[in-house]
Amino acid sequence: MRILVVEDSRDILANIADYLALKGYEVDCAADGLSGLHLAATGNFDLIVLDVMLPGIDGYTFCKRLRESERSNTPVVMLTARDALDDRLTGFASGADDYLTKPFALSELVARIEAILRRSRGGGRRRLEVDDLQLDLDTLEVSRAGRSIRLTPAALKLLTLLMQRSPAVVPRDVLEAELWGDSPPDSDSLRSHIHALRQQIDKPFERPILETVHGIGYRLASHARKT
Repeated sequence: MRILVVEDSRDILANIADYLALKGYEVDCAADGLSGLHLAATGNFDLIVLDVMLPGIDGYTFCKRLRESERSNTPVVMLTARDALDDRLTGFASGADDYLTKPFALSELVARIEAILRRSRGGGRRRLEVDDLQLDLDTLEVSRAGRSIRLTPAALKLLTLLMQRSPAVVPRDVLEAELWGDSPPDSDSLRSHIHALRQQIDKPFERPILETVHGIGYRLASHARKT
């Protein structure tokens, strides 16, 4: 497994890189946002550990560009000394998969990395899982609670992106770009596609997992609020 660590503190960067190497990961490093984004865009990484406060561009901008401009789904664990709820929500809205507040134990960082990699790769298989919803990336078979679900190609695209980013919020414009590229329709077609997806993955089951985050976008998460 190859991990990119983007952190401007030399001591923290060295500690993380050394610890990950001891755990068997191949580690590349960057000390500023622009260098890190270049590596992320041109390299093949399984996960990125990303500090928020960086010279060049900050972690929020880094993550947003990675998702929107580079169309990368590489998982991101964001590191920051900011622990306010608004800061965490900003991190998730920019496309982060997890958020760890400094100071932190290196063992916890590794535990979170391993959890994300298991979720995104299905423990070595190409499978995504959120709660009891599963998507096999090889066969494109979708199931929830053991029940098979048939989706349209558009719904499958949306679901794949939402599952890859879960529990982060995926902005509307990112979902629209996934379906229509740079030419989204003028009408609110995304809402219709989300409604159809919700009818398939939520309505037949006891609890919803597809949540509308008003004014921002949508996310998949365990025990999501009804919307």
